[in-house]
Amino acid sequence: MIKKELVIDVASSGISIALLENKKIVELNKDTSSDKFSVADIYLGKVKKIMPALNAAFVDIGHEKDAFIHYLDLGYNFQSLNNFVLQNASSAKSLPFSKAKMAEPLEKEGKITTFLKQGQPIMVQIVKEAISTKGPRLTSEISIAGRNTVLMPFSDKISISQKISSTEEKKRLRKLIKGMLPPNFGIILRTAAEGKSGEILGEELSTLLKRWDECCNKLKAFKKPELLVREINRTSAILRDMLNGSFNNIYVNNRSVYNEIHDYIVNIEPEKEKIVKLYRGKVPIFEQYGVSKQIKGLFGRVVSLKTGAYMVIEHTEALHVIDVNSGVRIKSPTGQEAHALEVNLLAAEEIARQLRMRDMGGIIVVDFIDMHESNNKQMLYNKIQKLMENDRAKHNILPLTKFGLLQITRQRVRPELHIKNDETCPTCHGSGHIAPSTLFDSYLKSQVAYFVNKLGNRYLKIVVHPYLAAYLNKGLFSLRLKWSLQYRCYIKIKSDPAFSYLETRIFDSKGKKLNE
Repeated sequence: MIKKELVIDVASSGISIALLENKKIVELNKDTSSDKFSVADIYLGKVKKIMPALNAAFVDIGHEKDAFIHYLDLGYNFQSLNNFVLQNASSAKSLPFSKAKMAEPLEKEGKITTFLKQGQPIMVQIVKEAISTKGPRLTSEISIAGRNTVLMPFSDKISISQKISSTEEKKRLRKLIKGMLPPNFGIILRTAAEGKSGEILGEELSTLLKRWDECCNKLKAFKKPELLVREINRTSAILRDMLNGSFNNIYVNNRSVYNEIHDYIVNIEPEKEKIVKLYRGKVPIFEQYGVSKQIKGLFGRVVSLKTGAYMVIEHTEALHVIDVNSGVRIKSPTGQEAHALEVNLLAAEEIARQLRMRDMGGIIVVDFIDMHESNNKQMLYNKIQKLMENDRAKHNILPLTKFGLLQITRQRVRPELHIKNDETCPTCHGSGHIAPSTLFDSYLKSQVAYFVNKLGNRYLKIVVHPYLAAYLNKGLFSLRLKWSLQYRCYIKIKSDPAFSYLETRIFDSKGKKLNE
């Protein structure tokens, strides 16, 4: 059984959310308050340029790069939406949505020049954030998502998640929602709606309708591109889509966020309210639960596997390439084929994890260790398909080619998560040069003199490499004792094996670091 835990680190720079499965990090999401032009944001844009050859258009939504929309992304009921937008944008008084009229649906083989003109206003929603040199990708099939439902203006369809298998439950949900839904609206019932009462669904539907009304009220007298409705912040969206009763523990280090999550869990599954826990420890929450260490070890170019095997992950503009290597050449008692299969299956687990954790999207090509037996290739293919069943991003996996390459396409809606895990050398500070080791004691003595005589400190704790600690404490009249007597202060020497040879940190009596 998989043990799921959520660790939430709330800091001034933003919120980081780590999803752990059996203590291993599988997803890492970061939400900063400066996030703009995010997926699901709804804008009133202005058509900047029509591209007949592409059957597409570029739209100005206020981003530094023009956003892109294809004819097929206009949506089945674009004419209804477009008429409503044009009527409101040219008027000082907004037209109520209840008076909007449904127009003819769009043809699949139509031309974008028939429906869009340069300079006209258009309501759009971001489906893919700006990545590299490309601007945001848009759609005019507007939808507003909630925990249990997704509201779709200018639609008449009621769709139910395929993961709800019970025919009776589907009938119940359809009957419930049909009686609540106003005209000109369609709805998608998500998996989370299974078993929910009409009261819960009705309350959420009312909230989504209010958000749509807010959007409509901003349409009048169009002058320039503007944001109509912002998707709830990424943290809330992640919690909305991820949180369910299958979690064993949720740890958070902020009282207000704790209260928000606690109330949410009480609403969806009251008996599980105790899984939400407020962390009050002095050690950073990501360090306490082993997240920081995993991040540093898993976001590099080379990712180690068991038995000496490793993977090399390379990123290019067009695709991601993952090369699987067996590492140390050893003679396997089970034979080369069996050893290759063992390493490949192990790599498949890490690849499925890395894709989710780094949020890698687009085309991913994996070069597995060569195998000759078709049964083994099929076993590997089946394994990675099963491992990626829990991946919430849409993906497609092709069978291994005769060259041993596996091709994966994975939905990319926002830039891939990159974390710089290398550190500046604390001894040379990135210069590549260090002071002569023979002058170390003189340099350290001058620092002690400064902190005592100039800053008035009477207690100093000096943390150094174990070799240097032994040198400073050596003998009856050690350097530590001599300096203490000379400067009339107490000096404590502490060793740390993680320090580089000449690395030094000096702290005062309150634990404040004094040297840079």
